[in-house]
Order: sequence, then C-alpha cells, then structure tokens
Amino acid sequence: MAAFAALLLVGCAATRFETPEIRIVGIELQQSDLFQQRFKVHLRVQNPNDRALPVKGITANMELNGEEFAQGIAGDSFTVPAMGEAEFDMLLTANMAGAILRLVTDMQRGKAADSLEYRMHGKLSLASGFLRSIPFDEKGSLELGDLRRAK
Repeated sequence: MAAFAALLLVGCAATRFETPEIRIVGIELQQSDLFQQRFKVHLRVQNPNDRALPVKGITANMELNGEEFAQGIAGDSFTVPAMGEAEFDMLLTANMAGAILRLVTDMQRGKAADSLEYRMHGKLSLASGFLRSIPFDEKGSLELGDLRRAK
C-alpha cells in the first residue's frame, strides 16, 4: 500500500502543469467596412512546461478598455516546444462602431490615451495528451502607434 501511495505522489508531481502565456506582439487591420473589421493578430505562446504542447487550434475573445471588441477562431496546428515559445497569426473579427463611439466620447471628455488596455481570453485546443484544452486569460496594453493597416 505504501508503494502505491508513493507512486501516486510521484505521478501527481509529474503531471503538474503551468498555464502557457499568450501575448499579442502585433495587430494589423486586414479588411474594413462599415459593419465589420478583420484584424490579423500576431501572438506569442510561451510554454513553461517540460513537455511540448501540440496545439490544434485556438479560440479567443478580445476586450479593449473593458469592452468586448473582437473574437476569432484558428485551426492551424503548431507545436510549442517544452520550455520554449512559438508565434502564430490568427484573424479576429470586430464591429468597431460601438468602440469608436466610446473612443470619441472619451476624447470629448479628455480621457483619450496613447494606449489601450486589452484582455484576451479563450482556450488552446491540444491535439494529444491528457489535457485536451487549456484556458488562458491575459492582459496587457497596446500602444496606438503599434496598430497598422495591411498594405
């Protein structure tokens, strides 16, 4: 019985898992009209774990300054190496009419800023392993000068 308990403790220690960090490293406006905007978001995933993460897709929602802004889904597979990182692009779809109205209102009230606070949350879907999805919730800020339009 003691051997079984020791084996169980070793197994639990071996399955300790740290959530990967996901950061926005760039945003580019791809397409825009009155009703919808499409952004290519370049993301970096950092894996602090001692095993690779075989990602088969990602779903994400993005907030800017506390307001729902965009959502997207990507099905491109990639692997984040153990104790390493990987970068990838995904498309997010937004309806900026409400966001622009709030921004103009903030500007009129003298609250305009050079950066926007963002929150990106969703999940990474894995191709194999005991865990099949990993939720994430990251926050940061975007400098307005970092936003680019695709050429």
